[in-house]
Amino acid sequence: MIPRRRSRQLRAFEDRLTRILAPTAGVATVAVVLGEVVRRYRGRIADRHPEDHHVIPRADSPTEALEIAGLASQDTLRVALTGYRAASRAETAMFNIFSGFVGASLFARVSTLGIREGWWPFGNVRVGGRHIHHFVPGILLAFGSGAAALISENESIETTLAIPFGAGVGLTLDEAALLLDLRDVYWSEEGVLSLQVSLAVASFLAAVILGMRMLQRGETRASEQGRIPA
Repeated sequence: MIPRRRSRQLRAFEDRLTRILAPTAGVATVAVVLGEVVRRYRGRIADRHPEDHHVIPRADSPTEALEIAGLASQDTLRVALTGYRAASRAETAMFNIFSGFVGASLFARVSTLGIREGWWPFGNVRVGGRHIHHFVPGILLAFGSGAAALISENESIETTLAIPFGAGVGLTLDEAALLLDLRDVYWSEEGVLSLQVSLAVASFLAAVILGMRMLQRGETRASEQGRIPA
């Protein structure tokens, strides 16, 4: 009874962690985007009402606020694209790896939970009666895109291949515990290691991306080009 109870408690704990992953990533992404939109919104109002620079800038009416919000959203997109294009090759590649890694890790966790609980529209992938774990396509993705990037002499292609490379690494590390023990421990106590490894790598990559301050560079470039208010 105790092992069974422990197993249920552990499974409930892992389920909660899985359900936290996607919302946390979503909230973090929305927070970054909204933060930039607010900055662009304030910039638009300050540009429209330069006489009010000594107070918090505000729109004169709801109609003006909506108009400025639309312009601020466009400015945010310009800033993001400008910052992405102005980034160095290494920064762009790291950003693509981060995006592919986090997207694949979240997909793997959510889909696996959905399959186990019965609400995911697709079941486990089986070939010849054998269950194909997602580290298999992960390894193929990482190896294939990495090899193609090494062979390619086009920097644009190389940085684009960083996306499937990151996705492959994410799918592989998500089943790190299974690879270490060579048995299916995805939802067992040892399986928590997969989650810990994935979160650790994602946190490291996120810190690197945040340190690159791509949005700030985009603001500077777009402002210098006169595409957004200074």
